[in-house]
Amino acid sequence: MKAEKIIPVLRIFDYRKALEFYIEWLGFEIVWEHHFEENTPVYMEVKKGDIFLHLSEHHGDGTPGSRVFIWGQGVAEYHKELLDKKYKYNRPGLEKTFYGAVSFTVDDPFGNKIIFNEEFDEEKHQNLEFFSIH
Repeated sequence: MKAEKIIPVLRIFDYRKALEFYIEWLGFEIVWEHHFEENTPVYMEVKKGDIFLHLSEHHGDGTPGSRVFIWGQGVAEYHKELLDKKYKYNRPGLEKTFYGAVSFTVDDPFGNKIIFNEEFDEEKHQNLEFFSIH
């Protein structure tokens, strides 16, 4: 078997809060949304580049407090972009991890965590300031 795409399903409880966090702040875009009928929970796909997530208001779809671990490139630049938006509810710190990455973690309004990581490169990341903001 060869996996072509892996898409985590994250539980959400409030459509507007999900849009504020994932679309307005993190910069994802909505690929599609589904409701079985009017006034029922949403199930949706969002993406940013090659990162795809499914967000679900349906009971039993995912567990609040889940974590998604992402390896990528441009993590420090993305971190700066997010801090520059001055999002009221989240100011993640940038850190150099024990596993050799430049990393930051965002906490969504539903208790889920997304951890963005890039392999630490001494030359590329030499001028970074690592810090934590809570």
